Amino acid sequence: MYVFSFEKLEVWQNSRSLLADIYKLANTFPNCEIYGISSQIKRSTASIATNIAEGTARNTNKDKAHFLTISYSSAMETLNHLIICNDLKYISDEEYNLCREKLEKIFNQINSLKKYYLEKG
Repeated sequence: MYVFSFEKLEVWQNSRSLLADIYKLANTFPNCEIYGISSQIKRSTASIATNIAEGTARNTNKDKAHFLTISYSSAMETLNHLIICNDLKYISDEEYNLCREKLEKIFNQINSLKKYYLEKG
């Protein structure tokens, strides 16, 4: 089976891992949140990996970097949702800290990859 370039990226793999964690957490939220924060955090987290993957299919490095900017923004949105979930006590401080650590690594990896594409021209 062919392995696409995005599948080899550690940042994409880390984003997938975070998404699995977020789905597990969100499935424990109150039922009243099924169309609220639960849906929002799942979509923003999925968008991180999705935009990394989509960006690798673009022709120019500038376009690849643009999709990494979108991915970074989705990661920031996910962080905001995590903070809210922690404030509402939908997730524990420990769960929040673990997810935040993973997100901070993803932020750094996205920035590094974006810098690489922009310097490559």
